[in-house]
Amino acid sequence: MLELNNLALCALALLPIALTAQTPSMTQTETANDHHADETAIEQVMKQYHAAILAHDGTALSGLFLPDANLWLNVLTDSAYVRAQAKSATAQKVRISSYQDFARLVSTTPKSFDPEHSNVVIHTDGTIAAAYFDFVFNVDGKANNRGSETWQLVKAADGWRIASIIYSSEPPVQQ
Repeated sequence: MLELNNLALCALALLPIALTAQTPSMTQTETANDHHADETAIEQVMKQYHAAILAHDGTALSGLFLPDANLWLNVLTDSAYVRAQAKSATAQKVRISSYQDFARLVSTTPKSFDPEHSNVVIHTDGTIAAAYFDFVFNVDGKANNRGSETWQLVKAADGWRIASIIYSSEPPVQQ
């Protein structure tokens, strides 16, 4: 009988530990909620980016970036690079630009731009983030470029801002 009582006491003593191990702590729940809020805020930045392009609003587009950020890299895929070299021996595989140049293009072009994003994956710790996705960049209703894109973002005092954009580039083969 004494052994049964000791077993029961041990089980009762271990029960709170077992329950605690299976129940998320308040900190874990808060962290998950914060993580979800950050992902939602980053998705909102992506929607604002798209809306600014559709509206030809270079000012709104520029406002999504850190003011001094200027890393904008367009990297041709191997096959696109071979095609570009066939046209010009001086073709560059990696082209450096800036969000200011893109905002200027968006503001001044008469063409209709419509970027499509799919397979979006966001990683964040609440301070920095990376968004990785596939894209098709449509110009006047036709696919003008496609590839994968990654944004590096930071959570500034006034919210999430894009620090850099790097994308692979596979323009359609010109017939």
